[in-house]
Amino acid sequence: MSTDILERNQGASDDAAQAFVTLTLDDQLCGVPVLGVRDILAEQPITRIPLAAPEIAGSLNLRGRIVTAIDLRCLLSLSAAPADVARMSVVAEQNGELYALLVDQVAEVMNLQDADLEQNPPTLPAVWAEHSKGVYRLDGQLLVVLDVARLLALREAA
Repeated sequence: MSTDILERNQGASDDAAQAFVTLTLDDQLCGVPVLGVRDILAEQPITRIPLAAPEIAGSLNLRGRIVTAIDLRCLLSLSAAPADVARMSVVAEQNGELYALLVDQVAEVMNLQDADLEQNPPTLPAVWAEHSKGVYRLDGQLLVVLDVARLLALREAA
């Protein structure tokens, strides 16, 4: 998937809607605001960083820049991804640094109405609620809106 899809959809929302890049983590549908996404990458070679925190998968090279890869499965207390599954990266920027958020799959860009955003349900695990801005109910599925700034702020604090 390339950023041209993101660029086409950025202008498609009105004042009462927001565009989200949808992705999956262990069959859970999630979304991140499209305006916070710098790039979407297919599986990339990742170099492990010795003594790094468990959620730091390593680093990758993005057009000559070193990017820290963060395993969202690990950060959100999910089981490890199967070794034979190619993972994708959603690249975001925080304080001038690029971070690749490793996800199972990137699906599509959705425009969702701000009025439909609900608070996190009490059954949402605490680690997820800590990193979520709320949820959308979509045809029998729950889309958890991830707060990229919170995900990356916790990484910087560590």
